[in-house]
Amino acid sequence: MMISSSEVDRLSAISYNDQAQKAKEKNILVTSGPTYDRLKRIANRLITQTGEFRDDTRQWNWQLTLIDAPTLNASCAPGGKITFYTGIIEQLNLSDDEIAAIMGHEIAHAIREHGRERVSQAMAQSAVANIAMAAAGGYGSAVSAANQVAQYVLVLPNSRQNESEADAIGLELAARAGYNPQAAISVWKKMIKATDGKKTPEFLSTHPSGETRIEQLTALMPAVEPLYKVAPKPDQVQKKI
Repeated sequence: MMISSSEVDRLSAISYNDQAQKAKEKNILVTSGPTYDRLKRIANRLITQTGEFRDDTRQWNWQLTLIDAPTLNASCAPGGKITFYTGIIEQLNLSDDEIAAIMGHEIAHAIREHGRERVSQAMAQSAVANIAMAAAGGYGSAVSAANQVAQYVLVLPNSRQNESEADAIGLELAARAGYNPQAAISVWKKMIKATDGKKTPEFLSTHPSGETRIEQLTALMPAVEPLYKVAPKPDQVQKKI
């Protein structure tokens, strides 16, 4: 690792806030209402379980952003910065369990610091340079450096190993939070159907899909279904963002 967790978290927060500000200026930032409240309830349940994987997530400054746009995408930047687009919820007609499957997978990437890993790889290959210097400059320089980091954290595809790891942790996270892990399979079936013969959506450009993915998820079910059976179901107040 060639960059610290704190620096990646700081730069991710800058980019995240810049994203929210731009959405606000376009009047597409959703901060209340049924869909936002629904996402927040699911996020709060998942966040409560992240401490099972690493203790310091309890101190993260978790945030949730909902953007009203027909984009099939969702993410969780380092440090617990969750973004969902209304497009992925509405076009796939996602259930709470399916939202939890997607959100759990994205949170898993943040828990395992896959973004930091990719930024470090880019720095080692001199693809990203002078991040610290640029980030230490004025506001414009910091935003530019942060968005450059975000490109590697959120936009470029993860390795197959990282995706498999996020699948496993995401499934367990959702199951522990009381959401049916089988929803992860239905999500990918919906995604495949929705994109058949169409332009690849942003979510699939960074998340390999297909029958192989579904087979791998199916193989993980025996390990997480017992956790789901004993977990309190979504009817309790949890820690709030």
